Amino acid sequence: MVTGAEMLSIAAFLGGRHAQAFPSFGSERTGAPVVAFCRMDDREIRLREPIMQPDAIIIQDATLLHQVDVFSGLKKDGYILINTTQTFEQLGLGEFVKGFQSDHLLTVPASELAIKHVRRPVPNVPLLGAFAALGSLISLQAVHAAIAQKFKGAVAQGNQAAATEAYDIVMEQERKAAAHHA
Repeated sequence: MVTGAEMLSIAAFLGGRHAQAFPSFGSERTGAPVVAFCRMDDREIRLREPIMQPDAIIIQDATLLHQVDVFSGLKKDGYILINTTQTFEQLGLGEFVKGFQSDHLLTVPASELAIKHVRRPVPNVPLLGAFAALGSLISLQAVHAAIAQKFKGAVAQGNQAAATEAYDIVMEQERKAAAHHA
């Protein structure tokens, strides 16, 4: 998650925004859930404190959904992106997400995409591709550029392919949600 937040801030910066990424380290024991934040703005960012009311939440490990209050402070018009092959109902979140906009509730099989394209279950890059499809805060091109800065050769190409496939999956979910509303 720390690397994912860092790459998200790089993609935002490459897309012309101001950005900062920072992990949240408390007195966590080894193996405890890790939280990382990314703040983006069109203006210079002077804040340094943790984000208490996020506009979007990316959940890399769906097993934490019922162990940790991952949705703390999220606004009802916020976005939720979860690395899973299940639906929100199958995850036991059907009641919780009733007040949210359906096109803001997205899932992507990021671990599976990473295994397919990079041969390792590292979901952060596919999640960045999926996030690029949400609300247009960062572009897929900026995600590809951030990947090219972080990785080289076949690893970069595999990550770019995983990000692109995740982006396409989310765009398709958003199209279906929009058609459902129409």
